[in-house]
Amino acid sequence: MIRLVQVEDRKEIEKVARLAREIWTEHYTPIIGAGQVEYMLENFQSSLAIEEQIKKGLLYYLLLYNDTEAGYLALEPDLKEKQAKLSKIYVRSDFRGMSLGRKALEHAVNKCLELNIDILWLTVNINNKVAIDFYEHTGFIKAGTIVQDIGAGFVMDDYKMVKKIKPE
Repeated sequence: MIRLVQVEDRKEIEKVARLAREIWTEHYTPIIGAGQVEYMLENFQSSLAIEEQIKKGLLYYLLLYNDTEAGYLALEPDLKEKQAKLSKIYVRSDFRGMSLGRKALEHAVNKCLELNIDILWLTVNINNKVAIDFYEHTGFIKAGTIVQDIGAGFVMDDYKMVKKIKPE
């Protein structure tokens, strides 16, 4: 059984940070290198960073498969603009191919509907072909590129992808 549980306490935040380290190290090291992975984990996916993001309004969810932590999702709603950024959606490699990513995305879409949000968007590394294919298959379209300096000499080179939640 697949469930998503909103992250609200320190123990759950630490679980997300552990998942981030495992998933990012394995998946992103070949794409962006170990140095950038470590920098991003420390600055954006550490327990402290996740706690600060939650305080600023990001919604984090643990993705559970038969009560085992299989991944996580983070959604950044902007109610004023009626948009939400799908900030993070990650699944452990041993749980891929089991529709967990699709279930997490469905959860994000349902949360957007609940919050009266029209557009869901995300950024994805231009070399992350597996993720790009997944997002295109689930209705996202490329809406340009974003190159962003994240500090310490590291740059994120991403596509911006957009999905309409509500028809116009």
